[in-house]
Amino acid sequence: MDDFTSTRRSLHGVAELLLAGPQYRRSGTIRLTAATGGFATVADPRLAVAGDLLTRGGQPVMPLSGATLADLAAAAGVDCGAPAGLYTDGSGLLPADTLRVEPQAARAIARAFADGDAALRRLSPESTPVLWPEHFDLGITLDEVNYGVSPGDASVPEPYAYVGPWTPRQGPFWNASFGASRPLAQLPGPDALLDFFQEGLLQAGKSS
Repeated sequence: MDDFTSTRRSLHGVAELLLAGPQYRRSGTIRLTAATGGFATVADPRLAVAGDLLTRGGQPVMPLSGATLADLAAAAGVDCGAPAGLYTDGSGLLPADTLRVEPQAARAIARAFADGDAALRRLSPESTPVLWPEHFDLGITLDEVNYGVSPGDASVPEPYAYVGPWTPRQGPFWNASFGASRPLAQLPGPDALLDFFQEGLLQAGKSS
């Protein structure tokens, strides 16, 4: 497994088992948010990832890389585990798994979420982008069309932006089974991402 893939999988596990799970059990929501250097909970317990570091209440807890999810949970004072009964997919990691987070890869993932968050807020100022722990992607939904960014997954190994209509569309814009995707390497920064999302909004309206 390469550095980027192992980092993405490790951070997905942290999002799911250390942030979303404890937050769901404490505050009743699995929603996470993009944050400086990574991502964070939106309610108690106030946990965040900044690069290779887990924080609680803005204070460092311990580095992620080389630690198990159970070690990190104990250090942060939370119970380790994914949200129960809400979805069947996920990171596939267990509390005893040791994390491997490479700094450059972690920065690339944090940048993808930050750029995506900025572009989505400009696309729809009334919407709040959500980082979902199931698939570890950040997105919003407008008129039954999903817009977002992913740091990659089993089918697309690199960070990408997507437009996913609930009802399939036809045409050259729609290049993926779920709708349309573009590698973030082709969409550098929030402005380029916004252009892609706006084109998706236009194309979804034309072919609905």
